[in-house]
Amino acid sequence: MYTNVNLAAPVGVLAFLGTGLLILVAALTLVGSLVARKFRFAKFVLIAMLVIAGLYLGAMLAFSLAGREKVLARGEEKHFCEIDCHLAYSIANVRQTKTLGSAPNQSTAQGVYTIVTIKTRFDETTIAPWRGNGLLYPNSRVLTLVDERGSKHAPSDVAQHALDATQTSVTPLTAPLRPGESSTREIVFDLPADVKSATLLIHEGDFVTHFIIGHENSFLHGKTRFQLDLSAAPIACSSPDTTLWEATLLPSAFDSTIVHAHQQ
Repeated sequence: MYTNVNLAAPVGVLAFLGTGLLILVAALTLVGSLVARKFRFAKFVLIAMLVIAGLYLGAMLAFSLAGREKVLARGEEKHFCEIDCHLAYSIANVRQTKTLGSAPNQSTAQGVYTIVTIKTRFDETTIAPWRGNGLLYPNSRVLTLVDERGSKHAPSDVAQHALDATQTSVTPLTAPLRPGESSTREIVFDLPADVKSATLLIHEGDFVTHFIIGHENSFLHGKTRFQLDLSAAPIACSSPDTTLWEATLLPSAFDSTIVHAHQQ
C-alpha cells in the first residue's frame, strides 16, 4: 500500500500534540522562572526545551530521509491516512483538448488543456470496527503537476469553470464519503503543447502537516506522485476550422507505457 505517511498517522499526530504540549508547559515555566528571577532554574528549563525540540526534529528528519520518492502507474492507489481510515486516490483517465465549454463560457488553452480524472475511494477495509458508517470529510488537497522539464503547473481556474459549466453536477475532490463509496473529479491543467510526460502530486494542504513526523509534507520527505504519459495521444484537429481540438489517451498505449516506466 502506498500512503502519504511512513509512520502511522495516529502516532505522528500524538507525537506532534504531545511535544507541543511539553514545549508549551516548559515555555510557561521558563517565563515564570524569569519573573521570579530564578535564573539557574530558567537555564535548566531552556535546555530541556531545546532537547525536546531537538529530539522531535531529529525524529522528523529521520523519517523524512527514509521516505522514498515513488511514481505510481495508472490505476495504482495512493492512500491518505485520516487517523482511523484511508482515502485512496488514483488516476482514472487523462485526455487533452484545445478548447473547453461553449459560448459564452468557452475557454481556449494557451497550450493544451490536460484533463485528469481523479478517483477517490473510501477504503472500508482500513476503518476501525467501532467507527460506523458516518461520513468522512477529507482535509484540503493541493494538486501540482510537474512536467518533464521540471516546470510546475497548478490547475487552471478559468478552464475548470468552463468545464464545470458543461456538467449537470460537479463533485468536489474533498466531497464527504461513507465507507466503500467513491467519486470522480476532473481537474484541468493548461500545459505547453509540447509536453509529453508529467507527474501529478496530490497532497494535503494543511500547513500543520509540514511538522508531522513521517508525513510526506515534512521537510526532505519523498513524495508519492502519479505518472501521466501524454505522448500516447497526439493532439488532433476535430473540425475543419480548427475551433475545437481534442484527443483522448488510448487506454492500451497509456497502460503499456506506464507499466514499462513503472517497472524501470
